[in-house]
Amino acid sequence: MRAARLIRMALLLQSSPGLTAAGLARELDVSERTVIRDVQALQEAGVPVRSARGRAGGYRLAPGHRTRLTTLRPTEAETLYLSGLPTALRDLGLSDAADTARLKLAATLLPSLRAAAESSAHRFHLDAPAWFREPSAPELLPELARAVWSDRIVELSYARPGRDGRPPRTVTRPLEPYGLVLKAGVWYVVGRLPGDGPGGGGWRTYRVDRVTALSPAPGADEPFVRDPSFDLAAHWRAHCAAFARTLLRITVTLRLTEHGLRRLPAVLDPAGADSVPQAAPAPDAAGWVTLDVPVESEDVAFGQLTALGADVEVLAPAGLRARFRAYARSLAELYGAEPGGGQR
Repeated sequence: MRAARLIRMALLLQSSPGLTAAGLARELDVSERTVIRDVQALQEAGVPVRSARGRAGGYRLAPGHRTRLTTLRPTEAETLYLSGLPTALRDLGLSDAADTARLKLAATLLPSLRAAAESSAHRFHLDAPAWFREPSAPELLPELARAVWSDRIVELSYARPGRDGRPPRTVTRPLEPYGLVLKAGVWYVVGRLPGDGPGGGGWRTYRVDRVTALSPAPGADEPFVRDPSFDLAAHWRAHCAAFARTLLRITVTLRLTEHGLRRLPAVLDPAGADSVPQAAPAPDAAGWVTLDVPVESEDVAFGQLTALGADVEVLAPAGLRARFRAYARSLAELYGAEPGGGQR
């Protein structure tokens, strides 16, 4: 732990000469007293750290001295691809490796290029978690990430939520973990069930926060052979599209004004909006258009379509139409009275 901190301190002094004890303490997340002790340790190890008092003071390396610690280790190089995702790095347990990698990179850059790199970090930041959700890293995420890096088959226990009145249950199966995805603050693992043939036993996606147990798969002493054609980003896009389509379980028949037809894609879920025809069907004599739209449920459709007001009429299913009829009556009663509940 201390050795890694000393390396980071030497790199900080090389890339940002003149840092004070307070500045180093902030960068290294230690006390100023610890900084002073670490400076002494570097000096005793032969690193020529100089200190100066006054306005232009601080710690710096002797003129002409450069550390030879800038060769990136594999883990540090890999974290550079995640350097714009501080939450992801923290969840994966890679924050320290990323900090060291960035310092090593900064130490190798010319001053002009170093300034450009720092400028971009000051101008762009990616905050992955959704609003109004306190991000929390699943307990088993770092261990699962190590299995992904090393291509090790794991035995995974997963709490499957109950559906359609069925109780929740836990399933356990071996998995070849191909990748991890952070979506709106939630981590998912994408993997393949071990099996014969190029497709293995099929692809699976699990929420990591529902993984209850994780261990090396029995008898799986060697890394699994990854499918070289697998593209995590493409696989995830296809998975999301297929998942969105499975949510569209019923079809409603609508009659819309021209204005309602234009607004319809804005009130539907994206998967449902994609089903709205680009070319409008022929309107009837009154100028209304009739079409079928897939939706998740009658409850969801009611919440979405009320935004269209009198520009939409639900023709089917009958239950949803009856719900809109009752809603219209309640509005008429409410707005037929004086404000505050008085009678006209």
